[in-house]
Amino acid sequence: MSDAVLIDRRFVRLVEGLVHVRECAASAATSQVPLYLMHAGPASARGLEPLMLALRQHGLTQQLIAPDTLGNGDSAAPAPDRPDITYFAESVRRVLDALGIDKVDLYGSHTGCRTAAELSILFPDRVGRVIFDGISEYDGELKKEILAHYAPEMKPDEMGRHLVWAFHFIRDQIFHFPYFMRDPAHRTYRAMPSNEHLHAHTVDVLKALTTYHKPYLAAFNYEPTKRLPLITRPVLVLEADTEPPHLKSAAAQMAELVPGSVLVRTEGGIEGKAKAIAAYLNPT
Repeated sequence: MSDAVLIDRRFVRLVEGLVHVRECAASAATSQVPLYLMHAGPASARGLEPLMLALRQHGLTQQLIAPDTLGNGDSAAPAPDRPDITYFAESVRRVLDALGIDKVDLYGSHTGCRTAAELSILFPDRVGRVIFDGISEYDGELKKEILAHYAPEMKPDEMGRHLVWAFHFIRDQIFHFPYFMRDPAHRTYRAMPSNEHLHAHTVDVLKALTTYHKPYLAAFNYEPTKRLPLITRPVLVLEADTEPPHLKSAAAQMAELVPGSVLVRTEGGIEGKAKAIAAYLNPT
């Protein structure tokens, strides 16, 4: 019998339409609640597949659930024209209801952290433990620039210019933060990902071309420094070696905002993250 980890895909229906879900069944009999993973913008939960596989390799047995956020990937568009993080947190509660799941542990990556934070504040009875992988606050001027320029509204162009835009949008995020500030002071100095990675992320953005900006802007409008102190659930904050400098440097500050949180510095990219998460969720 193969020991390969299988990631299945299906849809659940909300009033907005279909939500696309990736999931791994529990790998052994377990009393643990599922781990619900929230992806970063602007792509989809496809980007979480390597982490899901690594979590299994590091002994995590609980069910893994990774939906595409409304407005991203293969999920339906958000209902409001300008949804906020409260809306996205409430939509996760409805996804859990549609899946027949009462309670989950939460993992959030970048923009997904903010939805995880708000869900744990608004619906603490539905949340076990919370893992933040890349959360920060932006100062007033930078936040204004990000809200104005980071996620422009897009639509198909008769000359296909949106196709070129989507590729450069994804590629430039590797080199600078914010990606539109292309100067040495904003370089991230990360390695260029594979052509396959760039292609897959570009396709994800194109799938949700007219709505990808909605969850992004909701996340950028969120105020972690005001909201994180309200969390009452156990929290792990990752400070990962492969994250952009602004996220690595913010990890300790964000952890200090959450009463009783744990800060863990990880090395080795996804493998290091998976090891830390598995140790946190499966303490020996």
